[in-house]
Amino acid sequence: MAKPPAKSESGIRTQRDSWSALRRFTSARIGLGRAGGSIPTRELLDFQLAHARARDAVKHAFDIPAFGEELRLRQIDSLALGSAAGDRHTFIQRPDLGRILDEESKSLLQSRASNQAWDIVFVVADGLSALAVERHALPVIEMTRVHLLREGWRIAPYCLVSQGRVAIGDEIGAMLAAQLSVVLIGERPGLSSPDSLGAYLTFDPLPGRSNAERNCVSNVRPEGLNYAAAAFKLLHLMRQAHARQLSGIALKEDAPLPAPAELQKLFPER
Repeated sequence: MAKPPAKSESGIRTQRDSWSALRRFTSARIGLGRAGGSIPTRELLDFQLAHARARDAVKHAFDIPAFGEELRLRQIDSLALGSAAGDRHTFIQRPDLGRILDEESKSLLQSRASNQAWDIVFVVADGLSALAVERHALPVIEMTRVHLLREGWRIAPYCLVSQGRVAIGDEIGAMLAAQLSVVLIGERPGLSSPDSLGAYLTFDPLPGRSNAERNCVSNVRPEGLNYAAAAFKLLHLMRQAHARQLSGIALKEDAPLPAPAELQKLFPER
């Protein structure tokens, strides 16, 4: 005999959705059911909570001093920079200003510029979710850095940027004369992922590069693409970009992902 619909606290019977069994495979909002002409109260409250978390992620300030200290403890040199946006309100309203450095940051980079050529510069920017950067960027940095150093890559000081967007890596890379730039940045929060990290790779970074000239590894977080898998994909793209002297639509991320046990050996968590 079929199980009768459950009653909500208001007395309205909650009608189950035929897709509800599929919810164990995804965090997407499917199979929510209904109560009368609306969704159940529990699902409505869950949606409102997710929306609030996404809004909080956008507003959250990137704690650059704390992140820089974490790098210093690992003997990694870093520079604290800022975009021309200046504050969060301007950053949201003026995306163009988030793509360029402020004058103080330009002066700092010019003072650090030298005749030394760098193979790669990593830029860590808050983007639309500083939570993503604070939670997930450091493991990706550690896992990729150990392999790059072993292979003899010349890594520029890590650049930590407040109010930054992806394209700010072009200006930074050009000023430091880096062959490649990798921007680790907080992606636009979703209603199931307020802390998703993206990694954008550009060969020969210069102001004016288009997104078609970049490669992206996205949804980096334990519930999405885990750190080891992200590091593997990113390293493959770096090596291919370095060898072929290009990035973007001409460069495909086609390396088969190793089994989880093999990934763990390649990228052990510290």
